[in-house]
Amino acid sequence: MDARQLAERSVPPSTLSLLGLLRHLGEVERDWRNWISQGEPEGRIYGPPGSDFDIERPDDAQVSQALVVLHREQQATDLLLEAFEDLGQRVGREQIVVRELMVHRIEEYARHGGHADLLRECLNGRVGQ
Repeated sequence: MDARQLAERSVPPSTLSLLGLLRHLGEVERDWRNWISQGEPEGRIYGPPGSDFDIERPDDAQVSQALVVLHREQQATDLLLEAFEDLGQRVGREQIVVRELMVHRIEEYARHGGHADLLRECLNGRVGQ
């Protein structure tokens, strides 16, 4: 799919798009790390809450950037989670149980994977792929 298709919104007034989902998942990966870290929280990537779905220009550079950010944030979260041997341990400023964060992470990707599949069906007409 091209950048225009990736930025196309589902059903107005919703701002949901495939590109927005990529950006959102990068943002939540960072949020999760902030929950389980002891240090100063890292700032938001795309601006105030909800702005991850505000696509200003659907171009290839913005798509590439969203993919790079998502992969970087996923890897950083993976590395941090690998450091915890006890999955029942409460960690970070939020005192989140490591296992609960891991389950929440799976749920988030599963939910948005379903959204992405429906958006893709609308864009290219292929059903059940």
